[in-house]
Amino acid sequence: MPDEPRPSDPERDPERDRIRSALTRPSSRQVVVAVLLAVLGFAVVVQVRDTKANDTYAGLRESELVQVLNGLTGTAERARREVDRLESRRDELRDENQARSAALDEAEQRVRTLNVIAGLVPVSGPGLRVTITESTTSVSVGSLLDTVQELRTAGAEAMEFNDSIRLGADSSFEDAIGGIELDDQLLEPPYVLDVIGDPHILRTALTFSSGPVQTLETLDGATVTIEDLESVEITSVREPSRPEYAEPASAQ
Repeated sequence: MPDEPRPSDPERDPERDRIRSALTRPSSRQVVVAVLLAVLGFAVVVQVRDTKANDTYAGLRESELVQVLNGLTGTAERARREVDRLESRRDELRDENQARSAALDEAEQRVRTLNVIAGLVPVSGPGLRVTITESTTSVSVGSLLDTVQELRTAGAEAMEFNDSIRLGADSSFEDAIGGIELDDQLLEPPYVLDVIGDPHILRTALTFSSGPVQTLETLDGATVTIEDLESVEITSVREPSRPEYAEPASAQ
């Protein structure tokens, strides 16, 4: 026999079945709505917490707020004083470094100057070349010494004889066989003296009336030639000597 139609259940509610179906088998639209509601709830919680944090001072009395403000002001003032102290110290160190650098530069310049004066380093610069050639008689030690002294007085900064012997403040001349002894070394004619300094002033110091050139030519019978040079190269140096008796004063 064919199955008879099943009678409907009078207790069954269609609306309840629809809700049950939505809960057990949600559609994609329902899923999206649920996610948005969750995000909205999280944002509300965060906002509430931020509001509570910003209300830290909301319940304080006026006197308490004044104390908090004074504390913040004191902290800022101490920070400002510390910044001022550090900036002042920075300026002091900068000034000390500049002063130290200036002192070092001055000391180095003095050392260079003293080395040139003492004849301890090779030098070059404008100047003269004086050539003294003997004829019938020998050039005297006095005439040669007078020539050197006049050049020193005229501001000669460095002098060298015959490309080999550097003159110094304590240089000495002595008569010798075959020439002149300069600082215990034999100096043979012709005597070629290279001089660094102002060429015009040096030439004037040699050629004035009754000066060194006239003395060499008239009394010693020598021939003297003077050349102005834009660059005189002096390569010989002197060995530094240690003072035997003199010492720096205690205040130095």
